Amino acid sequence: MNSQKTAVVLIEYQNDFTSPGGSLHDAVKGVMDSSNMLNNTLDLVAKAREAGAVIIHSPISFQEGYFEITKHPYGILKGVVDSQSFRKGSWGVEIIDSLAPQSDDIVLEGKRGLDAFASTNLDFILRSKGIETIALGGFLTNCCVESTMRSGYEKGFEVITLTDCTATLSEEEQAFACAKNFPMFSKPMTHTQFLDELTGETVQKVETRGYSA
Repeated sequence: MNSQKTAVVLIEYQNDFTSPGGSLHDAVKGVMDSSNMLNNTLDLVAKAREAGAVIIHSPISFQEGYFEITKHPYGILKGVVDSQSFRKGSWGVEIIDSLAPQSDDIVLEGKRGLDAFASTNLDFILRSKGIETIALGGFLTNCCVESTMRSGYEKGFEVITLTDCTATLSEEEQAFACAKNFPMFSKPMTHTQFLDELTGETVQKVETRGYSA
């Protein structure tokens, strides 16, 4: 894996999901805690950035009143509207402080739905920078991450899904998505497996056995 041709795409690491008090935090907190998802992501970003990978943030946002979408939303977008999440100008829409974009990072604009490719210039950015591999982390595992994964796969990118840097509404949904859906459209990895490939390192497990002289 060539770090200069790799991008880490961080999907919706915003206060409404990631932070206590966020409108949707309680819904994802259980899965976040069980996998240590946020700390894994912090480790991922720091080491991937140091290795030379491009860091791309993909937040979602809506005007007050949600005029960008249908007046009668259903499914996950209805949940966003009903919970009054990701409103422009609110604390909840802001990217979490611990993952605040750095000067060399890219922050996508225009995400209004599930797929990070659909209403942004993500595809243009990736191709203009010569990116061949994208690694995905964020929320929700079986929603925005999975939608972006499928599009990336069909657009010809090598897609990595970071199983311990994603979270959704239940352990059951998390496990199913990682075990059944991710392998069909990506190469699922933990963040440490991804970093090992990115940096060209091999993790070796050494067993120490007792012996008698």
